[in-house]
Order: sequence, then C-alpha cells, then structure tokens
Amino acid sequence: MADTRNFVLRDVDGTEHGVFTGKQPRQAALKAANRGKGTKSKPDIIRLRERGTKKVHVFKAWKQVVAAPKNKPEWMPDKISKPFVKKEKIETIE
Repeated sequence: MADTRNFVLRDVDGTEHGVFTGKQPRQAALKAANRGKGTKSKPDIIRLRERGTKKVHVFKAWKQVVAAPKNKPEWMPDKISKPFVKKEKIETIE
C-alpha cells in the first residue's frame, strides 16, 4: 500500500531534472535538500512534482553541520551535514 513514489525536481521556469524517491514528499525533499546549498538564514526553495500527477510540493530547505550521533559507525566523520525541510504549499499545474 505505501509504495515508493517518484518526485521530479522542478525549477521556477518549469524545467525538470533529477528524480528523488520516497514514500512521502518530505522524504524526497530531505534527499534533495542534502544536495543543496541553502542555510537556515537563506533557505533554498525546492519544488517537487509528483510523477503521474499535477501536484507540485514546495519546500523551504537548508542543511546544517551537526555532530554525528554517539552510535555512529567507525567510517563516519565527527561532523555531518543534516538536511531540514519545511513545507510551504502545494501547487497545481494546469
């Protein structure tokens, strides 16, 4: 029932590139945010169109460098980049 869905990264001018998968739009937005350059004071705007629909999910996204968890694997560095997203709205394409 809760299959993974595909979300396409979309620019403001409508060009689409990059596919992110997730069960929820937020999960795909977190993956996209980890590749962005946004900061908390100046977040990126991520627009994800769900494949097969005309819905575009709009998120504010940024990432911060935080300390790695205590139970981290040996190969993981002491500081990691953690993505954050906040849903703004859902738009519909005509």
